[in-house]
Amino acid sequence: MTNESSSIVQRVWNYCHVLRDDGVSYGDYVEQLTYLLFLKMADEQKELHPNRPSTIPEGLDWESLRNRDGTDLEGQYLAILRDLGKETGILGVIFRKAQNRIQDPAKLKRLIALIDGEI
Repeated sequence: MTNESSSIVQRVWNYCHVLRDDGVSYGDYVEQLTYLLFLKMADEQKELHPNRPSTIPEGLDWESLRNRDGTDLEGQYLAILRDLGKETGILGVIFRKAQNRIQDPAKLKRLIALIDGEI
């Protein structure tokens, strides 16, 4: 892992403390991080293999989160969790009964930016 990657990982884990102060437990943070990382990894696979069909339906993907803010971001994230939970196969199993545990859209936006490596 490069120093830059290590730095991003450290910032993502440090952010757990900020969310804990808002009442997000360690388990809930790991759960949300897992959902977001799954979406980010699917996005990276799409970029690496543009000729392969994406695992994630368009409109429910990482890109649909990146440029949103506030209640629009929160609504999109809720829609992603809900709609991917209705998918068939392993995708539906992964997201079945998924809920947003990060109630502050600004903190969700920051976590997305941290994962995206933009900060």
